[in-house]
Amino acid sequence: MSLRTILVVDDEPRTREGLRRTLDMWAAGRYEVLAAANADEALKITRQKPIHLLITDIRMPEMTGLELIKHLRHLGSQPVTIIISAYPEFQYAQEAITLGVVNYLLKPIDREELLQAVEAAIDVWKERQKTEASKRVIDQHVIEAEERVRSPLVKQAIQFIHEHLHQPFSLRELSEFLHVNASYLSTLFKEETNLTFSEYVTRARLQKAKSLLLTTNLTIVEVAEQVGYQTVKYFVKLFKEFEGMTPSQFRKEYLKKVDF
Repeated sequence: MSLRTILVVDDEPRTREGLRRTLDMWAAGRYEVLAAANADEALKITRQKPIHLLITDIRMPEMTGLELIKHLRHLGSQPVTIIISAYPEFQYAQEAITLGVVNYLLKPIDREELLQAVEAAIDVWKERQKTEASKRVIDQHVIEAEERVRSPLVKQAIQFIHEHLHQPFSLRELSEFLHVNASYLSTLFKEETNLTFSEYVTRARLQKAKSLLLTTNLTIVEVAEQVGYQTVKYFVKLFKEFEGMTPSQFRKEYLKKVDF
């Protein structure tokens, strides 16, 4: 896995080099620490590689630190950001908050204060990645299907499905539970959700499986059992068919995203 990157931007050589060295020693090879003398240099670096944590001075010639953040946003890059300044510029600080800056440090910067701010920023970055990754859990087909439902009978059927995802069940068992004809329920379910009973159940099971893969340490076999599949081979086959990757690959991709 490529190293996560921390970029220090400051037009004062002593400050810039001091921050870079401090962070480089602290990182001990875990992160790549780069430095830029101005916003233009910083933008050149961001075109070459993704920046995960940005530490920038506010007052710099030609382009301020806040303007740099805005420019990066326009380019689709939103690193977690710490602002540094020689002055308690409250107007800047207020704008920095609206831009999502996670900390504001005054020069001269205390080493411990810097490292605490960096570690806190990394935690923010990880949480953001978890939020992004968790969006992959949601199956839009399931959401849209549930939003279409008007019939109380189909709503009951959906409730039953979600309450029994951990165990195998059939359309016939569901229809018996609801005291209706299986063929009638099948037709009504398709009309209301635009999904067949079988497809809805599969998508709901895989949605829960993705959640378990991202939020627990359960093995693939255990996840398969938790979502009602008695054969892990069949579970893996279905997962790959719907997600384009195996459950193990899905979990690995997630861990790669949240590992700073």
